[in-house]
Order: sequence, then structure tokens, then C-alpha cells
Amino acid sequence: MRRALISLTAVVSCLLFIVIVIGNVTIVVSQSTLTGEWRTSSNRDRGPRHPKDGEDTDAPDIGELSHKGDVNIQFERWSGKNNHNSFGSNFTYAELGVTEQQIKGSGPVSFKLNREAGTVDAQGTCANGDCKGNFTFTPNMGFAASMKSKGFDFEDPKHGIRFNDKDDDDRTTVEERLLSAALLNVTTALADDLLSANFGKLDVDDLFKAAIFHVDSKYMSEMKATGFPDLTFDDLVKGRIFKIDANYVRQVHEMGFDNRSFEGLVKFRIFKVTPEFLNELKTAGLQNLESEDIVKARIFHIDGDYVRKARAENPNATMEDMVRMKIGVGRNRGGDWQ
Repeated sequence: MRRALISLTAVVSCLLFIVIVIGNVTIVVSQSTLTGEWRTSSNRDRGPRHPKDGEDTDAPDIGELSHKGDVNIQFERWSGKNNHNSFGSNFTYAELGVTEQQIKGSGPVSFKLNREAGTVDAQGTCANGDCKGNFTFTPNMGFAASMKSKGFDFEDPKHGIRFNDKDDDDRTTVEERLLSAALLNVTTALADDLLSANFGKLDVDDLFKAAIFHVDSKYMSEMKATGFPDLTFDDLVKGRIFKIDANYVRQVHEMGFDNRSFEGLVKFRIFKVTPEFLNELKTAGLQNLESEDIVKARIFHIDGDYVRKARAENPNATMEDMVRMKIGVGRNRGGDWQ
């Protein structure tokens, strides 16, 4: 009997040891860290600029980041044989836990980003504003589990970036996707907000887009209120990229285009159609213009002066006629426009 108890005790002890070992392995796996390099970057390295709500600009400028009195940092890391990931964004000095003097001065510097998706610890040196060093990222697997319960699966490999179609090792890992989420400050609150807006089925990539371009339920509600009730999530991403907000929609409505498609708004924004430009064409004698005519006028640089010149030659010249005049086709041998 005693021997049996001893054997049972030994078995239980072994099982406990196995559980402890498995538990340790699980902890190690769940706390797998990533390493890479970081550097401060100049304005020419910066990514897309995200406008503030209500900000009016002539055209989308995808080559700048919003300036918050902050520092732009590029994070880089290499994995696999051909996989080079680079991410740049602006961060305030406060969220980095550093001062402007430290970044713009010379000497050692360190900072930490504590985000829901994980923590970035960075060390390096600065020399007159040129800073660089190494970083370590510790992912928060609890965040991944929480997001999965909401329908956003960070473990799904289809959201990775494949640089070589023949090599699965070049996909991003769950840790790398969590690093992107941390640098973009993707949160559970953002996920809940998007889900509350009834955008339909969304995935991790949509979370990233929402964080980059500031797409949320508030923006969706504002755009619906302007007369576009059936916009998709991708429509709103496009709207943010081209700086289409409720204020711009009101401007377009005031131009006399109340029932145009959202794609028409995008074209107007791309080609810098403003109330001033439309009034210029109307003052020159063009009335009841279609949106496509206005876009053509922008493409071919047809302004009020050119309209008056064209109408002087041909009082009945349409926008199509003016386009033909502009590109030099349509004259007969006598020099008249056909």
C-alpha cells in the first residue's frame, strides 16, 4: 500500500513538473519578443498626412504626416530571407517619455511606448537631432485573444505580408502584426467603435486602415448625414485619404451638385474642384455643367479666360469643343473649328 502511494506520489509529481514545464514554455511563447532598429527621420521620409476634421485643402497630399509638435520615428526590422519591414509615424514627446531637448541634443536616449498590443522599449543615441538605436517589442497576447473574441484574428496568416510567393516564412507573424498594432495604437476601444457602426465584416487590416486614416463611427455618421447612407468602410477610407468630410460635401452641394455619387466627390477632390473654380466657369458663360465637364476643365486647364477665348471663336462651344481646341484637334483647313 505504501509502495503504491509512493508510486502515485511520484506520478503526480511528474505530472506537476510537466505542467510547470508546459506552462513555462507557454509563457515563453506568449512573451516572444521582436527586435529591430529605430531612427528619427526628416520630413522627406514621412508618410501620409492625416487632416483634422473640417480642414480644407486643395488636394490630397499623401506625402506628409500630421504635425503635433512631435518627432517622426522609423522602426525597421528584418525577418526571414527577404522580409524587410519599415514603419514610420509621428509621436509626441510626452508619449515617448522624452523631452525635445533630448531628441534635438546629443547623448544617450531611451523611450518606451506602452500600448494595448504590447510594449516597445528603445535605446539609442542622439547627435544634434539625428537619433538612432535598437528596440525590443514585447507583444501582449492577451490583447490578441481579446481582439479575436471581437472578430479580429491577429493569428490569421492571411493578414501577413508575403514578399515571396514561394516562401511562407516571408509572411508576417502574429508578433509582427501586434507590433504594427502597437505602433499605430490600435485599441479594443477602436474595435468596439467600428463594430458599433455596422460596417459589416471587418478584419485586422481594416483596423490598421481605421487607425491610419482616422475612420470611426463619428465620421461615418457625419457622412451619412450629408446624404450618403450606403457608404462602405472602404469608401470612408477613400474619403479620409482624399480629405472628404461633411464640410466639403456641403461646399459641393452649394455648387449645385446635390445628388452626385461619392466617386464624383472623389474626382472633384483629386482635381481640385472648388466653389471658386466653378464660379469662374459660370461667370465666363458656362451654365448647367455636368460634374464630368468640370473635371475635364481641370484636367485640361480650361479656366474662365480660356472659356471666353473659346467662345469668342465659337459662341456655341461646349466643354467637349474646348477640350478639342485645347489639345489642338478639330480645325479644318480654313482654320475654323469643326
